[in-house]
Amino acid sequence: MDAFSKLPEAINELVSEFSSAPVVGDLGAGITQYSFWLLVSAIVLLVVVFTFVKKQTLVPKGLFVNGVEYLVEYVENDVAKGVVGTEWRKHFPFLATIFFFILINNFIGLIPGMKPGTGAIGCTAALALVTFIYFVYFGCKKHGVIGYLKSLAPVGVAFPMNVFVWVIEVFSLLLRPITLAIRLFCNMFAGHIVMGSFAIMASLFAQPLLEQVSAMNALGALPSLAWVAILLIIYAVELIVAFVQAYVFTVLAAVYIQIAEAEGH
Repeated sequence: MDAFSKLPEAINELVSEFSSAPVVGDLGAGITQYSFWLLVSAIVLLVVVFTFVKKQTLVPKGLFVNGVEYLVEYVENDVAKGVVGTEWRKHFPFLATIFFFILINNFIGLIPGMKPGTGAIGCTAALALVTFIYFVYFGCKKHGVIGYLKSLAPVGVAFPMNVFVWVIEVFSLLLRPITLAIRLFCNMFAGHIVMGSFAIMASLFAQPLLEQVSAMNALGALPSLAWVAILLIIYAVELIVAFVQAYVFTVLAAVYIQIAEAEGH
């Protein structure tokens, strides 16, 4: 029961560790822990890409090359071709970059002691803003600025209802980057808080046994085994979530691109 009494304070400390603390400089002009791991993820992405290109052959060999090629083909077939359609080829580099960047960020964040760049709302907001600018640009390029704005209203709706629907569509359009940013951030941040909470529970129950070995403390530490087991299950789930969130973000980006370039609604 003593472990439960210490839990609120430990959780508060855990949450504070996920704040954007500067590692170089200050919050006004410096690098936070999330910015640092974001840069590390970008470097890892470049290493993965250049290594893959260098090792790629007509017949893929090795776990690394086959694994990366599988993911590339997955984004190409399932997302680019499957969602964007006939215009998929010009958008594939953008979609693949978004997917791998988010995926590597998410996976790096699952390594103990590291933080995911996608665990900061600033990072996910930047990704969402870039995606928003990207599909609006191609929508305007395809239809012209006025034509794109007009295309937001569905064809065949009479006045004045079409004006009302157009306003709703504009509002929906402006909400897209917000929902993209919040969805990715909340899933990654919440997952790490949950894992951290179970890790704290395991350590709190095991702490008396580590300080003094006795039969009573050993009995009191037994719940730690359950917390560790749950933690491992959650960790496995988070590995899946890391992939799913990268996939969902990329699919939604592809959907928005397809809608922006569609001839009419």
